[in-house]
Amino acid sequence: MKWKKYTIYTTTEAEDIISAMLNELGVEGVQIEDNIPLSEEDTKGMFIDILPELPPDDGTSRVSFFLREPEDEAERRQALAAAELRRQQENGPADANGAPEGEDPSVDGSYTVKDRIWLPEEIADLLETVRQELSEMRAYTDIGEGRIEEGETQDTDWMNSWKQYFRPFLVENLLIKPTWEEIPEEYREAVERQEIMVLEMDPGAAFGTGSHETTQLCLRMLKKYLQGGEQVLDIGTGSGILGIAALKLGASQVTATDLDEACLEAVAENLAANEIPEDRFRLLIGNVLGDQATEDAVGYGCYDLMLANILAPVIVLLAGPGAADRHIRQGGIFITSGIIDTREAEVLEAFSQNPAWEVLEVNHQGEWVNVTARRR
Repeated sequence: MKWKKYTIYTTTEAEDIISAMLNELGVEGVQIEDNIPLSEEDTKGMFIDILPELPPDDGTSRVSFFLREPEDEAERRQALAAAELRRQQENGPADANGAPEGEDPSVDGSYTVKDRIWLPEEIADLLETVRQELSEMRAYTDIGEGRIEEGETQDTDWMNSWKQYFRPFLVENLLIKPTWEEIPEEYREAVERQEIMVLEMDPGAAFGTGSHETTQLCLRMLKKYLQGGEQVLDIGTGSGILGIAALKLGASQVTATDLDEACLEAVAENLAANEIPEDRFRLLIGNVLGDQATEDAVGYGCYDLMLANILAPVIVLLAGPGAADRHIRQGGIFITSGIIDTREAEVLEAFSQNPAWEVLEVNHQGEWVNVTARRR
């Protein structure tokens, strides 16, 4: 099986933003290469005897993604059928059964990003969109070269290779454990005594594992401010880790939003893994910024606590008047992260410009920042 490899030459400052952009465009999984030294925390659980000697960090980064092309006529027909199905779902009216009119019932509609075969013309369109997005990013961040290089790889298991680096880890008394791992020996007795709560996670390659600093910052704030019985809104839920953690910590109900339909499967699997009924986690695909239908479906003034682990430019918009403040009750808590430290001042300025918010605390972990505010 052959995969086309595309590498974007960029900066460490922009690598997370570019990764998020690729995810929104339907690319599952990226490979990031930079010269940032591994910390002691990074190397925990990694079976490496000798760490690689990296050259000095020069601020550059290489973000690679992989697309599978059809290898034979059968795969080409499969890709054509899947492309037509997506087109109908996006543009065509549905029949009485909810399927696009004219759809061939023999066509399997279960194609997901992870098994997608990309037609050459789809790849060309994607690359053009990526170039446009990179050009627009230059207005608010340093993306460096922004050059895209094409290559090829025979690695058929790249989509699962990331799993070796996702090991169980502890945040306060929450043990975040991948579903394919056993509870580490050193935590078993504490788990049995219910001193440690286990959160089962299978993020898939499309979403974060929870080990990232921004997720850990949010989890700590969630544990601090959640009292029990709250209505919670999780904006940009991804794998559902924060919303599921809220439910396990005592929230009564979670409403979550995301732009990526791939989260539907990820969230459903993680709810099942944690034995949480699906009716306690309402998931909406849409944007709470400017999408009136999604805003209305989310509801107004009805949440005790909100979570947004996204990116600084989005949080700036959410902090503005008439955005996130419309959805939360007076006295409600808004926990945010995904903020690189170079954008901290910008985010704090956005909160300060909206009299609806009172910033309660600002926390740092590595290069990342959490801002927690209260609705006045």
